[in-house]
Parts: sequence; C-alpha cells; structure tokens
Amino acid sequence: MGKSYGFVEITGVVAAMDALDIMLKTADVELASWERKLGGRLVTMIIQGDIASVEQAVEAAKTRAIKKPAATAIIARPHEETVRMVELSASRWRKKQEES
Repeated sequence: MGKSYGFVEITGVVAAMDALDIMLKTADVELASWERKLGGRLVTMIIQGDIASVEQAVEAAKTRAIKKPAATAIIARPHEETVRMVELSASRWRKKQEES
C-alpha cells in the first residue's frame, strides 16, 4: 500500500495534542508534520500511513477529540508536489527541534 496523508486542523495546542494522541493510538499511523498558526490558536496535524489506517485515525479524531476539528482531509496517493510540501513542513519542524 502507498503512503496517504491525513490532516486534522483544530483550535488550540491542547486539543491538537489530544487529537494526535487519539490518532496514533487508534491506527498504524505516524506524525508526518504539524503546523501552528495564529500563535497556536490553529494547529494542523499531518499524519501518514496506508489509506485504511489514515481514514480510521482521522475519523477517530473527528469523533473523540476534546474539540471538534475545524477541518479534516485525507489524501490517498498524494501527488509528488503534495509530498514535497509536507516534507518541507517537516524539515522546518525538525530544524526547530535541533535548534532547541
């Protein structure tokens, strides 16, 4: 099975961590990257895995997270430019970790 992406955008860092924890515990997915905008008021978690696992994880976050997500999306077999954008996001995230 090829890689798929799941996106969950939610308000608040605490709600984002809750949604991420739910997704990681529900299915065989991993965190690909995350983006925090508006000072952390809007957080997008990007997970990756096979399509069935990503669908299961995103659905679990939608129904069980402490806040309702503002938006969700699933991309099966992402285009190479989409993969490049997620990898760029992940590289910025890793760079910040290394600087800490």
